[in-house]
Amino acid sequence: MKIPYARPDVTPDDVQAVVDVLQNDWLTQGPLQERFEATVATYAGVHHAVAVSSGTAALHLLYLAMGLEPGKTIWTSPNTFVATANAAYCCGAAADFVDIDSRTYNLSPDSLSQKLKTHAKELPFLIVPVHFAGQSCAMEEISLLARRYGIAVVEDASHAIGGTYQGQPVGCCRWSDAAVLSFHAVKIITSGEGGMILTNRSDLYEKLIRLRSHGITRRPELFRQPNPGPWYYEQLELGYNYRLTDIQAALGLSQTNRIGAYVARRTEIARKYDQALADLPVIQPWRDPRGSSSWHLYVIQLATEQIKRTQREIFENLHHAGIGVNLHYIPVHLQPFYQQLGFRAGDFPEAEAYYRRAITLPLFPGLRSDELAFVIDQLRSNLLS
Repeated sequence: MKIPYARPDVTPDDVQAVVDVLQNDWLTQGPLQERFEATVATYAGVHHAVAVSSGTAALHLLYLAMGLEPGKTIWTSPNTFVATANAAYCCGAAADFVDIDSRTYNLSPDSLSQKLKTHAKELPFLIVPVHFAGQSCAMEEISLLARRYGIAVVEDASHAIGGTYQGQPVGCCRWSDAAVLSFHAVKIITSGEGGMILTNRSDLYEKLIRLRSHGITRRPELFRQPNPGPWYYEQLELGYNYRLTDIQAALGLSQTNRIGAYVARRTEIARKYDQALADLPVIQPWRDPRGSSSWHLYVIQLATEQIKRTQREIFENLHHAGIGVNLHYIPVHLQPFYQQLGFRAGDFPEAEAYYRRAITLPLFPGLRSDELAFVIDQLRSNLLS
């Protein structure tokens, strides 16, 4: 039996949606990108959505559009994929980190408050909370702190479409200027690769759609030179080719019909894990009562003092049994690139302690009952023997 930690779910309807695109005149820059954007914007309850070629591209464009530039810094969580911080360096800026909460594995409001006090003369330009595993950060507290210090907030919601916080969809931008989604193959819904920026700010939206396509506009009211005819366009700034193809948009749009079903199935699997692991020496994911997770990941922490085997031994034994467990994430500041910038082990102890105990178990809508039982049995055997 081979069980990956994640697997995309592609249905006949998804396939037909892509085939329909392949059989028409628009493979890219056609109508489906806008339909995909409008559907996700409505789902999240925001005014604007900008589809791009990846979640990383979304972060890069959003940071640029917000005005991140050399000499400025973002603060984010060390418990994230490297793209959250890397995108700042792609803007010529820099990144720093705020330690995580030991219970939620998300950026800690208490650590943020303390760091803002001790770094009052070197405040960040942006705070970028990451909704790890699909559970929202404590956005109300983070937003209040950011406003107190005059700092903008953007959400890395790459894991979290389908989640909620205080009765609102994650990504609604009530507590932030904008949010970023990812549609990578293992995310809640997929367009193969792809991402999207959500915002209620019209000024940000206008800049984003230019930056997505080489900094070009065809809107006459923005032209800075006389308009010679209907063929005319102007490049107003340096931009990128970060467009999403209609092929990708068709797949993503088709999958939006099943966000609710996917999250419901993921939640069901998470509950079964909870029940089955309750008597084992592991720490299960904590649920914030103010919201609901989309359950992109189900991460346990090993109670290492109660287990004879090491994290590595358990990880390798599960792999040898055909179970594709994973580990999300190696703290970003421990990566060689960031070590070269001056970060060191010990800088963010909660994230490092979490990393030494964490294992990500398989979780995806197509996970069968017999596969789930096999994962649980193999984990139990490794923990108790």
